[in-house]
Amino acid sequence: MIPYEGWDREYQENREKYLELFDAIMCKNKCEDIEWFEQKFADYIGRKHAVGVANATDALFFSLLAHGIGPGDEVLVADFSWISTSSCISMAGATPVFCDIDIDSYHISLDSIKRMYSPRVKALIYTHLFGNMTDTTEIEQFCKEKGIALIEDAAQSLGSSLNDRKAGTIGDSSSFSFNTNKVIAGINGGGVYLTDNNELADYVKQIRKHGKSKDFEILGYNSKMYALNAGVIDIRMQSLLANQKTRQQIADEYKLFFEDLPVVLPPVTAGADHNYHKYVIRCRNKQDRKQLKNSIAASIHYEIPLSSNSMYEKIEHRKDNCENSQQASDTVLSLPVHAWLRDQEIKQIATLVTKHYTGLK
Repeated sequence: MIPYEGWDREYQENREKYLELFDAIMCKNKCEDIEWFEQKFADYIGRKHAVGVANATDALFFSLLAHGIGPGDEVLVADFSWISTSSCISMAGATPVFCDIDIDSYHISLDSIKRMYSPRVKALIYTHLFGNMTDTTEIEQFCKEKGIALIEDAAQSLGSSLNDRKAGTIGDSSSFSFNTNKVIAGINGGGVYLTDNNELADYVKQIRKHGKSKDFEILGYNSKMYALNAGVIDIRMQSLLANQKTRQQIADEYKLFFEDLPVVLPPVTAGADHNYHKYVIRCRNKQDRKQLKNSIAASIHYEIPLSSNSMYEKIEHRKDNCENSQQASDTVLSLPVHAWLRDQEIKQIATLVTKHYTGLK
């Protein structure tokens, strides 16, 4: 079976490094000492502050709380993304407002944003889906004009940039994920909150540890990134650039195989350094995708729009006419694309996709 992620192979390559890391941390008995990692990560992204937390869902949730988002407020969000992009809004007590996407980029549509805006909107969550980046100039200007917070969901875009502007530097608050399906994974996930605002950073540092300052001053949460996880992420960060180049090469190989087939290939914005967190093709229709998926190692991201999840039958929300989001959910298919894919596996995947569309036996 062709592995969809490949971290087991990476572990075998670097096993001795991980054992040395485990030994060093256990001997020091400093399981919560991650300030060194936070500073190093902030410097890499180009932010003043990075705050390690348990996962990127917490990072998004804390972003909303840091900006004072709560009951009575609305937050604009794309209808096509992973569930935590919208569930964090409801967790904060605010109302998600689902906007449609641009079908060519899979990113939130500016036209839909404008249609769905109301005076109650206090923030917009912008997700760089699948690792690609698109020009956010007009959306940034819209947020500034309306006085709303721009929260950047960069969970899938570590290493990506557009015209040398890195993912993670665009929002008032930004977040990354180190879940096992990301381009850099921790051993138990992990997330980072980033900002250039001192007060926002201090607030997130406080609420991640039960709200503790001199005493437990405000209601907080238990959201720790442990030193072992930070150490694993740091080791893997050293290979980020090389691994990204490999994923880009695999994407180029796929393109040569697929460019004459009746599928839509992943969008790549001019000037973008795409990390190919996912290599997502768009099939002709839902049935076509089902048949293709049955013959290869592939996944679907995401099978239904966010607002179609049954929890929103009971949770307050607003929604635009999200036809593009529905189309994407019905037709996208993610092929394996990671640095530990072997040449024969890449050719095997490409051959199976080609055979599906050419009818070869």
